[in-house]
Amino acid sequence: IKKQQQDVLGFLEANKIEFEEKDIAANEENRKWMRENVPEDSRPASGNPLPPRLFNDCRYLGDYEAFFEARENNAVYAFLGLTAPPGSKVGVYIFHSKL
Repeated sequence: IKKQQQDVLGFLEANKIEFEEKDIAANEENRKWMRENVPEDSRPASGNPLPPRLFNDCRYLGDYEAFFEARENNAVYAFLGLTAPPGSKVGVYIFHSKL
């Protein structure tokens, strides 16, 4: 999980994409919000959704696998819901756990 989180954060920072981190390990409210806002069809068969999970404001974008696939297909900006110019202020949030 930590490596995936670092990968997402590193990409966002390197591309100067503004985002806000939401720690679910230290903040029960963040954990509850993330779990409630991950769509049913994106949840694991058992247990709770694990970080990293990405949102644009309140719109669920996906998990690490979806982010990775978008990056491999050079479609990260579309995945994140960004419009030109890249790096403009948007409400991108990454829910993670500081392990």
